[in-house]
Amino acid sequence: MKDYFELADWKIIEGEFNPGDNRFAESIMSLGNGHMGIRGNFEEQYSGDSLPGTYIAGVYYPDKTVVGWWKVGYPEYYAKVPNATNFIGIDVAINGEELDLALWEVLSFRRELDMKQGYLERSFTAESNSGLQVAVTARRFLSMARREVGAVSYSLTPLNQKIELELIPYLDGAITNEDANFGEIFWEAFQSEAETEEKNYSGRGYLNLRTKKSDFLVAAAMEYELSKEPEEITALREKKYVNNRIFLTAEAEEEVKLTKYLGVTTNRDYQDEETGNQAKIRAKEAKQAGWQKLFAEHSRAWSDIWEEGDIIIEGDTAAQQGIRFNIFQLNQTYTGHDPRLNIGPKGFTGEKYGGATYWDTEAYCLPFYLNTRDNEIARNLLLYRYRHLDKARENADKLGLEGALYPMVTMNGEECHNEWEITFEEIHRNAAIVYAIYNFVEYTEEKKYLIDYGLEVITAVARFWEDRAHFNPRKNKYMILGVTGPNEYENNVHNNWYTNRMAVWCLEYALDTIAFLKDEYPQRFQQIWNDLNLSAGELEKWRDMIDRMYYPYAEELGVFEQQDGYLDKELKTVSEIPEEDLPLHQNWSWDRILRSCFVKQADVLQGLYFLSDCYDLTTKKTNFDFYEPRTVHESSLSPCIHSIIAAEIGYQEKAYELYLRTARLDLENVNNDTEDGLHITSMAGTWMAIVHGFAGMKLEERAGEEEQQKILSLTPFIPEKWKSYAFKINYLGRILNIEVSPSEIRVEREKGEPLEILLQGEKQVV
Repeated sequence: MKDYFELADWKIIEGEFNPGDNRFAESIMSLGNGHMGIRGNFEEQYSGDSLPGTYIAGVYYPDKTVVGWWKVGYPEYYAKVPNATNFIGIDVAINGEELDLALWEVLSFRRELDMKQGYLERSFTAESNSGLQVAVTARRFLSMARREVGAVSYSLTPLNQKIELELIPYLDGAITNEDANFGEIFWEAFQSEAETEEKNYSGRGYLNLRTKKSDFLVAAAMEYELSKEPEEITALREKKYVNNRIFLTAEAEEEVKLTKYLGVTTNRDYQDEETGNQAKIRAKEAKQAGWQKLFAEHSRAWSDIWEEGDIIIEGDTAAQQGIRFNIFQLNQTYTGHDPRLNIGPKGFTGEKYGGATYWDTEAYCLPFYLNTRDNEIARNLLLYRYRHLDKARENADKLGLEGALYPMVTMNGEECHNEWEITFEEIHRNAAIVYAIYNFVEYTEEKKYLIDYGLEVITAVARFWEDRAHFNPRKNKYMILGVTGPNEYENNVHNNWYTNRMAVWCLEYALDTIAFLKDEYPQRFQQIWNDLNLSAGELEKWRDMIDRMYYPYAEELGVFEQQDGYLDKELKTVSEIPEEDLPLHQNWSWDRILRSCFVKQADVLQGLYFLSDCYDLTTKKTNFDFYEPRTVHESSLSPCIHSIIAAEIGYQEKAYELYLRTARLDLENVNNDTEDGLHITSMAGTWMAIVHGFAGMKLEERAGEEEQQKILSLTPFIPEKWKSYAFKINYLGRILNIEVSPSEIRVEREKGEPLEILLQGEKQVV
């Protein structure tokens, strides 16, 4: 799929229609605005292979799990983001023939995603079995300025004869989820309306559905305008479907345009009785504003986003298109306007993973939002987890453990994943929550966050590690048994190095935070100490665990062993796997994968990335040289971490190769799964690969100084193929513009006070 889309700096262009690749293209052409999202489906009917998808942020359905629910501690449901009302639909009939590109001959086709202004445009010409030819241009956007508003412009021109035309704008709530565990319909009818105005030759429709079990209301309303006076309009109202049927004639070469305005609201934001009315108001306001004004507002909002967060690459269109596509999708998925929301691995682009939150947010996404947007956005990601702390305590209690265990998969703080090797054993996700707090405080210096929210979470996680580890008197070491590390091609292992190391880091950070708050906020700290029931004995236990934690280590190789027994495997490299066997998860049995040495994603190297300042370059290089040849990168989260470490240890060509893989993962369908939806959370890793990898951005201790504040360090290099690259970062209230070319590195302060930084190891004042 490498050359399927045309290369362009600001656009993704599909130049011809290939029905077998339609689902793949639908994923790529998805739109969103933080409140809602839609796949790149056609407006008119299409009877070929397609995955219709409309998704509303924060709305989920507790689909009963297929396995495990009868066992103690297992989640009873797997949360799903329900496919919501199809609000873009416009059926078309010409001389009684339904327009359907699966049945008509497609003479030309172009589907184009404009990332600079945030819209999708599709144009085609097609011929029916009777020889009728038409040209269609459809454009749509979901407003970044008015989150509950969208608009669709649909133009049709008969090319070779006068036609009788029916345009049928509709709202369809009779939709299903392909991933429903038991084929259940997630929605029930609540309200519907459809009406016409003969005098004004117009009409409208309204549909309000309620999810079963979870009681979410999602209301969609439509209004529209026509470029030509119709002959007749009728309305149809059913429980889950409403439309207006518009009858008119058009001469050959005469364009007819229907512009559909949409309002979409939920009872997450309004009282039940107001939800529907608000949707109608939004649609009416949108129509009154008109397409031009709505689009201008939307375009300006995107301009502001790109001004803050663009990465500009000169000399490599594939790399430029890739990073912009990733940044575009991240900003479509999460805007930070609502701390109740988070980021699903597929965002608004597909059903897979249920639209739920994983550890991806804290480990991968937070740095992107932290350094490219206002601090409030990153803070809201942390507050999402803080507000789920009681649920995390319940999750730990269900397993008979103290403290808090944040869920691997969640919508509301409850664990809703039912694969035991992930739900109960991939406990390293707890460390990512604490690391995100650390990252936020380091890059913003909002130390007060620790006393208001942070310490309570940090302490709860520390108590979980205290209870989950056990002391082995034979070896005089603490151990953590029966876990799954980041490498999910290993289950139920003992002493995963990453898990043990991050557990200890959490305990260290807990002790450091307690000491800091005790010194800086003594009165408030004493109250928190009492509220959290902390004791000197508990802190002493944490220190003992830090001193005596066991870490698997292969002395003869000089590498951290991924877990006990990893080196007992047959230590092959990926180059020895037949090409037809890749990807492994689509060709090998799970038993064969588990017995192999092959690594799905960064595991030991994930720890070396997080705790970079704890390890020297020799250690990083030795571990990279051992694990990279054995890593199949079948998780989208993997290549970026390897790219960052490769850049740091001087493997510039390898760093670029891995960057390009992660940047174009979906555009080139590298893992053969993009049709299920895009890999949204790994897209943040693409940004990290450039900023943390190629530019070498990190925070370093101020050598020889007692001051606790760290200093921003940049050690950039430029890939051979590039002429230059540039990006901006938000750091301590400053906006810094960094430009790198083969001849110079330029750092400019666009906002804020002067700042001392390290540039290639030398102190400079910006």
